Amino acid sequence: MTLLHFFTLAGVAVFAASGALAAGRRALDPIGVLVLAIVTATGGGTLRDLLMDRHPVFWIADPSFIAISILAAAATWAWVHRFPPPDKALQYADALGLAFFSIAGARIAEAAGLSAPIIVIMGALTGCAGGLIRDVLVAEVPLIFRQSELYVTACLAGIGAYLLLAMIIPPEPASMIGIIAIALIRIASIRWRITLPVLRIPHDDRR
Repeated sequence: MTLLHFFTLAGVAVFAASGALAAGRRALDPIGVLVLAIVTATGGGTLRDLLMDRHPVFWIADPSFIAISILAAAATWAWVHRFPPPDKALQYADALGLAFFSIAGARIAEAAGLSAPIIVIMGALTGCAGGLIRDVLVAEVPLIFRQSELYVTACLAGIGAYLLLAMIIPPEPASMIGIIAIALIRIASIRWRITLPVLRIPHDDRR
């Protein structure tokens, strides 16, 4: 198994778990849990592959990703029935999936010979799109837009670190540093409420 394949498997498993947690918060039935888990786990990679004209998309080329999604959803279901998860479990699971998928997506785009800006965009899209689709399906404000938390910013920082480090060290350790950077930035944002400044336009009461 290559490191890139492992990153994708890890991202699929963690994002599937986050989808199952989101389904549990909405009290969905087993079919709803599976659907939300699979969509969350495969959404970002599917959109990336379609934009890059990669056929077949990754989970059709390798159905083991669907199997991993189902197993992760089932394991999450069993776990939360026995051990109720903490309030921020969904956000922490999402942070790990974001880290794995962002770097995996960046490396896939890099292997296709794309330019650095497109590599960053494809990596961020791979990391963010699945969670965005998950939140839309359960009628929540997507984490990517919520309270200006460091979400896309974490992706950009981690992917940028990977690209810079890959010029001077082998891609494997550069990838690990990028993943750790994304996870730490995102978790720090969740833990200490680190946010970006927001644009506020005051209302003109004279109108």
